[in-house]
Amino acid sequence: MYVICGIDEAGKGSVLGPMVVAGVLASDMAEVAATGVADSKTLSRKRRESLYEVITGKFVTACTIISAQEIDRLRAEISMNEIVARAHADVIRQLPCDTAFVDACDVNAERYGRTVSAYVGGDCSIVSEHKADVRFPLVSAASVVAKVTRDRCIDGLHEEFGNFGSGYPSDPYTIRFLETYISEFTRPPSCARSSWETTRRIMDRLSQPSLFDF
Repeated sequence: MYVICGIDEAGKGSVLGPMVVAGVLASDMAEVAATGVADSKTLSRKRRESLYEVITGKFVTACTIISAQEIDRLRAEISMNEIVARAHADVIRQLPCDTAFVDACDVNAERYGRTVSAYVGGDCSIVSEHKADVRFPLVSAASVVAKVTRDRCIDGLHEEFGNFGSGYPSDPYTIRFLETYISEFTRPPSCARSSWETTRRIMDRLSQPSLFDF
């Protein structure tokens, strides 16, 4: 039987919290489409949670979670696109398939597909396209699994650190939390990506002496 999988990630651009890469395995794209799945960014959290239960109940899924600290460690060696490609490949290897559809994280989709393929090895064919989470229901399903898994990780971090919002640099709650935490402890929290420009800017700004220091 010919088997396909879809791969997508959530949290690539966040400054707080992990990145989650998820995959969904199926034999028929239409069967996945029948669940009513859509790109997770267009869905409410309640709808994502509902679809997550349907997807994980009907299909084989897999996830890999890369913490903020692990991302910092890897970024000292390779680019963020390479980190994502390696994680995409890791999930594909967990879901042996004939063809994997991936959401391209490089401006050059074909190049990204070659990078993922090199990490996967074997005979799996990689279909790498921009907006794959919109074009292919199987990638949409993976985006839902990735987003719900990350949402739950963020909930756990909120219990530990307090509510810091979504964790993305565009979120004022996230920036306010980072500024407050760094002001108090003179270092980023363990859930922050210290290598991120957002974190470095706040660290630099708060480490500058003010007139009141003289």
